Amino acid sequence: MKTDRAEEHREGQVAKTIEHETAKMPSDWFLWAAGASMLASLMLRMNHKKEGSDFVGLWAPSLLLLGVYNKIVKVMGSDQTEQRPGFASRSY
Repeated sequence: MKTDRAEEHREGQVAKTIEHETAKMPSDWFLWAAGASMLASLMLRMNHKKEGSDFVGLWAPSLLLLGVYNKIVKVMGSDQTEQRPGFASRSY
């Protein structure tokens, strides 16, 4: 039974609250932040600060992944068992 399985795996209140708040952020913020971290990493590397460059450069993949998560939350939400206004019920 699809509904019973979905009920078992519902998100907690903390996750719902975080997703509700972060969905308000424009997705391109994450893209700009990732680009800025790559540029900062390049600048640090050019100034012979290899460790700092590596550290800042590693932020880009995390920021891009957060942007993808943000976009998924905006499009689909985390709980498909709850009907929200403006969202069509999806069955996979």
